[in-house]
Amino acid sequence: MTAAAMQAKAPQTPRQSADQVREILIVDDHPLMCDALALTLKISFGLKNVRTARSLGAALDGIKAQGAPDAVILDLNLPDARGAEGIVTLRRQLPDVPITMISADLDAAMISAAMAAGAQGYISKSLSREALVDSLRRMWEGEHVTPEGYAPDQACAEDEAKAELARRFATLTPQQMKILRLICQGKANKEISYDLSIAEATVKTHITAIMSKINARRRTQAVLLANTVRLFEAG
Repeated sequence: MTAAAMQAKAPQTPRQSADQVREILIVDDHPLMCDALALTLKISFGLKNVRTARSLGAALDGIKAQGAPDAVILDLNLPDARGAEGIVTLRRQLPDVPITMISADLDAAMISAAMAAGAQGYISKSLSREALVDSLRRMWEGEHVTPEGYAPDQACAEDEAKAELARRFATLTPQQMKILRLICQGKANKEISYDLSIAEATVKTHITAIMSKINARRRTQAVLLANTVRLFEAG
């Protein structure tokens, strides 16, 4: 796939120019992929500081300790976050930082969910070095970049519904996201209370808020909605 084969929405007002991106955070649990991507960015953009993290938790710890990077490249599947959860969580922590989702999974519904949750772009791991660099530069200058063949304006009603649902999940707080994950694992309120070291009444309060935000009436419906956008499982 060439750079010309990538599609983009109309540019937004740039948050920054690509030349202002000096510090990148790569979140990917595959060491070879992570190291190769870091080397490519250093050579192509002249970057001296490329931070890496092997999990979402490590990325959050790094942001807390070292501050926000200028841009993030996020793998779709991580040991502690699969599917749209990673972008949802990082977007809350980095509201003004362009986040690029990178994956071999080019399913239209997954792309829609990631973009709806706040990704600046979604690119394939199979891109050539030249196409990768061009795509990142365009994203860092404000464009939304998605793979060839992905047409959000022509998406079916089902995909549009999934994208809207992803926006609702993006409103959950980190604690609410943890609780929802445990609900999806089939855990009862008492178990969630124990796992998170919080009062069971607090769990119930959070669940009420979760249900309201995602417009669900029952736990089973909440699980179904999370699975619909593959919030905790990408494949």
